[in-house]
Amino acid sequence: MDVTVALVALVLAAPVMVVIALLVRLSDRGPAVFSHTRVGFGGKPFACYKFRTMVANSGQVLVDHLASNPEAAREWEQNWKLRHDPRITFLGHILRKSSLDELPQLINVLRGEMSCVGPRPVVPDELQRYGICAADYLKARPGLTGPWQVTGRDAMDYPSRVALDSRYVRNWSMWTDVVILGRTVFAVMKFDQAS
Repeated sequence: MDVTVALVALVLAAPVMVVIALLVRLSDRGPAVFSHTRVGFGGKPFACYKFRTMVANSGQVLVDHLASNPEAAREWEQNWKLRHDPRITFLGHILRKSSLDELPQLINVLRGEMSCVGPRPVVPDELQRYGICAADYLKARPGLTGPWQVTGRDAMDYPSRVALDSRYVRNWSMWTDVVILGRTVFAVMKFDQAS
């Protein structure tokens, strides 16, 4: 099911992906696609692809911002996200609100590193915050979409996101995946809940 859905989606999305890649390159110097190490099935690391939504020197921009803004540093420590992230470009905001930045992850699905539906892909340091729920996370492939994306997105606090992913893995069914895929279409239209 993963391969079929991802292949069809990739063929249909290819023209849009070409346009996005060109816009990213034209709007900010640097590569159009960004890869970041995430934890996969059984703890195996993989390069998770996204269209680049941040400035080319995003690492330094984050360090400088957190050093000069204690409130942002606390927010980052709690959620691993910032409501007002200075690294995100104007085009990046649009891509994130529409979830179009995640289209390159269809390649991760075809490579068997991700599933169409699953828990949020996390970075190695983030998995440590999962506590006992980390064991559940490692039993599934991370998803292009999942329960978090269709249930509040960034409106949820971090522990709730972890619990939601853990519950999804423990109660997995094919029907649940079909429902989540269907709900994803409507969830990405709710720009106010996107990151």
